[in-house]
Amino acid sequence: MSSIANLRTFLAVVKHGSFARAGQEIGLTPAAVGLQIRALEEALNTPLFDRGGRSVVLNPTARKLAPRIEDLVLRYQTLASDRDSGELTGTVVMGALVSALMGAFADALWRLKREHPRLEVKLFAGLSSDFAFRVEHGELDAAIVTESPRPLGARLVWTRLYSEPMVLIVPRRPHFPLPRQPLEILREAPFLRFDRQTWTGHLIRKVLSQCKAKGHDELELNSIEAIAELVRQGFGISIVPQLANVQWQRDRALRVITLPGVDVKRHVGLLERKHHARAAFTSIIKRYFETARR
Repeated sequence: MSSIANLRTFLAVVKHGSFARAGQEIGLTPAAVGLQIRALEEALNTPLFDRGGRSVVLNPTARKLAPRIEDLVLRYQTLASDRDSGELTGTVVMGALVSALMGAFADALWRLKREHPRLEVKLFAGLSSDFAFRVEHGELDAAIVTESPRPLGARLVWTRLYSEPMVLIVPRRPHFPLPRQPLEILREAPFLRFDRQTWTGHLIRKVLSQCKAKGHDELELNSIEAIAELVRQGFGISIVPQLANVQWQRDRALRVITLPGVDVKRHVGLLERKHHARAAFTSIIKRYFETARR
């Protein structure tokens, strides 16, 4: 019977399509990876990869076995973890929107770390669409992302944690004429647009459509925080999600305006695979927000 280490090596090769890149992830030389794969093939009495050049490709047998092997490794990791004590240990690798780290998720993570001091959480900031790929391929255990405008992969599940209304933010001291009415502001003032290729960018297009406004694009950025700062400095206006736990209403440099007739919200949630080794961690995160909504 092949060892669990060989099964983990197999999954690393599946993910990376290369003995060399798989070895970099698990700390083995390409030759050692090759030996483990060969041992697994001998134990199963069947070849698993079509080898050619610097890449390896799963053959039909391996494609059928991969989900079952992944499930077996996940079950082993769950068995090996210290679940009886109720304490979470080890390392969780997560992605999160920068704006989520400024808001409610940061509160949840802080509380969880105090309750489970032996747990290490590695966080990577980025965009929702990038995280979806990395979660699906096992590079991240989970990620805090906005709701996808498109269907997710069959192996993924997204759970809503909280919602943020889309609002108009304008400077209190603009460097341009600022109309009084919100819709006139949208049509005439310089518009600082969040990256239209992102999932949040999709929501902004939806808001503009409901307002029947195009917006005079001045700049396009992929940071809500950078946009808010430029608005504070008087360089433009923007449509952004009203970030949870960020008190823009008290900001002396910008105003937050609710747009008439707009019901668009950015829903922020936890993205994970349907089966993974860190389900205990993600369950605690989801319960925290369920309790907060009550």
